[in-house]
Amino acid sequence: MNFGGLRSRRGDELEINLIPLIDVLLVILIFLAATTSFARFSQLKVTLPQAAAEQQVAAPIEVAISQDGHYALDGKLLEASTATDIAAALRGVAANRKGPVLVINADALATHQTVVNVMEAARQAGIARVNFATQTAR
Repeated sequence: MNFGGLRSRRGDELEINLIPLIDVLLVILIFLAATTSFARFSQLKVTLPQAAAEQQVAAPIEVAISQDGHYALDGKLLEASTATDIAAALRGVAANRKGPVLVINADALATHQTVVNVMEAARQAGIARVNFATQTAR
């Protein structure tokens, strides 16, 4: 009897073809993505109060920074060059304003240090809201 043929069959390794499994999983994934609804449901129904008064917006404090490092506070040139000097000027302007907002108008070629000086001065002056002015690209 020739048992050599049986040994070669037993030596073959069984393998599972994963390609059909992957195809089925992709179809299920596409089906789930297409049928999922992204609705937000709120847990509480809240009726907000209504008011007829207009919101009062205080004029912001504007600091302009030129490309050569000069500062202007609300259109007036500052002789200050350090954060401490700028903070003193900001304190004087912000003293009579409630919740002051600082807007930094920095030239595109101004150094990073000049902008950081104004931000540090705002921190020292106690101004928490700092914004940056930009232009829209044409």
